[in-house]
Amino acid sequence: MITVIAKLTIQEGKTEETITLLKKMMEKVAAEPGTLLYSLSRKPSDPNTLVIVERYKDKEALGAHSSTPHFKEFSAKLATVLAGRPDIAVMDELEVVVR
Repeated sequence: MITVIAKLTIQEGKTEETITLLKKMMEKVAAEPGTLLYSLSRKPSDPNTLVIVERYKDKEALGAHSSTPHFKEFSAKLATVLAGRPDIAVMDELEVVVR
């Protein structure tokens, strides 16, 4: 399994717009066969910081996600609202516990 954690710092006044864009994309991501989890969170102490946690079956599923038209469209729009470079970590998942 592959886990991706993306920390996005959004420009002042653009966070709600970005959340709306993300939620629209997430509807399409839910139909991707190798995507197991796509979670959006906001940092309470800094409402302009969004964190996306993604989980994929394998590297091929991550690659497929990254090449979809909806991801490419979202990425182009995201570039206009970011306050800096996203902090993205791609990791091999070792173990997960779900209750």
